[in-house]
Amino acid sequence: MPTSKKIVLPQMGCGTWAWGNRLLWGYDESMDAQLQEVFNLCVSNGVTLFDTGDSYGTGKLNGQSEKLLGKFDGEYTGANKDNICLATKLAAYPWRLSRKSMVKAAQASIERMGRVDLAQMHWSTANYFPWQEEQLLDGLGDLYERGLVKGIGLSNYGTKRLKKIHAKFSRRSIPIATLQVQYSLLSTYPVTELGIKETCDELGIKLIAYSPLCLGILTGKYTDSQTYPKGLRGLLFKRLVPEAQSLLNCIEAIALYRQKTMAQVGINWCIAKGAIPIPGAKNIQQAQENIAAKDWQLDAGEIAELDRAAAGIDKPMVQNIFQTR
Repeated sequence: MPTSKKIVLPQMGCGTWAWGNRLLWGYDESMDAQLQEVFNLCVSNGVTLFDTGDSYGTGKLNGQSEKLLGKFDGEYTGANKDNICLATKLAAYPWRLSRKSMVKAAQASIERMGRVDLAQMHWSTANYFPWQEEQLLDGLGDLYERGLVKGIGLSNYGTKRLKKIHAKFSRRSIPIATLQVQYSLLSTYPVTELGIKETCDELGIKLIAYSPLCLGILTGKYTDSQTYPKGLRGLLFKRLVPEAQSLLNCIEAIALYRQKTMAQVGINWCIAKGAIPIPGAKNIQQAQENIAAKDWQLDAGEIAELDRAAAGIDKPMVQNIFQTR
């Protein structure tokens, strides 16, 4: 039977995609001490949800994000320790074909992290291999029934698919705790087009917003091609930053009036929309800035201004290729 201790979900979490990813985020093991400081600072300030994935970490560093979280969690002794929620996403790799493979994947994550509180299906295979998804979802349910995790969640699912999966798990009396989607002022599609927030509310599912700053674009730090990051992000910024200029101007104006940073406005907008944003942080400065985005609220007029600016973007952020309808 599942453990009786429930998951505690805070107003905001921390995404750890960058903790081990060299290709996109320039991770180096010399950063580990600083990342542990980030972890400690977040937890002590009530940011107790840490989201990772068993696919995070490039090359030989595969699983590094989970390993770091396990180490940091084990060594933390400060405030809010009992509220820490370690969440991982289990990848629907093409070689994971059975419900047992999902259980095995979770057990590997548990070994790296010490425990997994929230196990999430990283993406749906319904569009290209529905049989596989059925097996993996069965395995996800097994994790909960066997008490290996406190809760289960989904990632990159749309409204239609979510309702079907909810019905599937309901037949086993297994609740879906969370759904995470790519959601920001530059990526409103899951909410405005698919109506995912209303569905989550109806089904009692908490909505998690990943990439709430759209890979850093909404921080306002990338003003022209000279400031763009190298590699894949830079190519994406080349199109998105000029396209988003009117939105960035709106965010900047509100940030100046509120005496906040642009990043804090972008994150707070997600909170105001009823989502739990999980911005990433690679250093103390970023963590402090993220933490200061909570415990206050944009007013209705400011939210409406931001919504209008976001709706005016002709070509917003591309959606995750695995996002279902």
